[in-house]
Amino acid sequence: MVRIASRHCSAVGKLWSLSKWGMPSCSYRGLSGNTGSTNPFNQKREVEYPLVSNHGPLKLQALVSPSGRGLYSTAPPAIPEVALTSKRYKVQRRPFSEVTNEDLEFFSRLLQGRLVTDPDLLKPFNVDWLKSVRGYSKVLLRPKMSEEVSKILRYCNERNLAVSPQGGNTGLVGGSVPVFDEIIISMSLMNQIISLDSISGTLVCQAGCILENLNQYLEDRDFVMPLDLGSKGSCQIGGNVATNAGGLRLLRYGSLHGTVIGLEVVLADGTLLNCLTSLKKDNTGYDLKQLFIGSEGTLGIITAVSILCPRKPASVKVAFMGSPFYLLIETSGSNTAHDEEKLNHFLEKVLALRLVTDGTVATNDKKIKTLWALRERITEALNHDGYVYKYDISLPVDQLYQLVMDIRARLGMHAKNVVGYGHLGDGNLHLNVTSPAYDHALLSSIEPFVYQWTEKHCGSISAEHGLGFKKRQHIHYSKTENAVLLMHRLKSLLDPKGILNPYKVLPDISG
Repeated sequence: MVRIASRHCSAVGKLWSLSKWGMPSCSYRGLSGNTGSTNPFNQKREVEYPLVSNHGPLKLQALVSPSGRGLYSTAPPAIPEVALTSKRYKVQRRPFSEVTNEDLEFFSRLLQGRLVTDPDLLKPFNVDWLKSVRGYSKVLLRPKMSEEVSKILRYCNERNLAVSPQGGNTGLVGGSVPVFDEIIISMSLMNQIISLDSISGTLVCQAGCILENLNQYLEDRDFVMPLDLGSKGSCQIGGNVATNAGGLRLLRYGSLHGTVIGLEVVLADGTLLNCLTSLKKDNTGYDLKQLFIGSEGTLGIITAVSILCPRKPASVKVAFMGSPFYLLIETSGSNTAHDEEKLNHFLEKVLALRLVTDGTVATNDKKIKTLWALRERITEALNHDGYVYKYDISLPVDQLYQLVMDIRARLGMHAKNVVGYGHLGDGNLHLNVTSPAYDHALLSSIEPFVYQWTEKHCGSISAEHGLGFKKRQHIHYSKTENAVLLMHRLKSLLDPKGILNPYKVLPDISG
């Protein structure tokens, strides 16, 4: 398996695109591979890549973490309190009930100390990771079992109380926090691994399991998760499935629509839907689990996942190099000597063609993770600019980077930075525009232009992050009117009162 970061290279595999003038400032020295191995790069000299933005360096401070897992950056400067979503975006609250003392008494009896009402403790659950949207929920529930989730939803449905399911709260489109005062249902205590089939590689676990913990558990048993994200240290598998997260391994192992083979879901009325099969083949009727993969908590709350995990590759190598774009290539296989020979042949070819000017190769696990951290921490680095307008889109490969250039020309100095990176192998561009603080005029210059541009070039306005709150009103740029109407019908069928994650995914019905 190969991952590459330049649209100028034709190698088959996972590709991501990153402009030299569009990446946050950072440098790293001494990342060359083992000096005893042979590769086309000079292994003995230091390699330094200054990563600059279109308006000069951002001065991201990066360090190697004690665990060897790569880079971590210093905390961004303090910013003013995030504006309420309802006021910033002028949203009208729907006629849901408000929480009463009787409701709190019910939740307290049910959860036995896992009810949170302290305003200070609730603050981080009401604000998204990007500090771009904020609700004002007064109640946080922390169930440990599916049966508790079932009782919570049955009660809330009867009382017409809106709920906001929440995993690791690492989403980028405002889908993981309340818009108003919805009850937050945190899945963080539902973090048990149920089983692993050592023959098939089928893992069954609760929805609150952290992705990195699952991967570590699997690696110790000679498997890996088919999903890898920059937020893996915080995100939860239930949230990953609910948003159909893509990530860095999608081209190699496919999407979650293929690797998830079973789900347990609680519906709005409290019905516990057990489709938690471990079978690779089950052709009996409708494949109901597919409804909930990517539904972002609007059709039901995922409480457990059955996912097919591949064997851990015996040989992994990473190459990091530069030309007009920074390139990150990862190969994985079963024969170290054979894999090294193929990688070196490829590197020699791109060097001869002058597609690449310099770079470094890593085979050591610690160095591999450090190189990948350069890619995975871009989102975190961008936050140092202040406010980030994020766009996650799919485009034909030959048009992938043109949108970055057009947005940069359109906004000029009105934006602090315009940054483009992503996955060229699956046509996924992450477009980021930054400014010192939220600026409605700047947002108006970006939207709907970016969506119109994407529609014109036959793309999708969401490649892997979902629609959440921020993109729901723009779904028509990617879906037909009849498709959106059918989605509304499905929502009405499964959640007739609309209590599950309201104001998310689907646009308001006009008229």
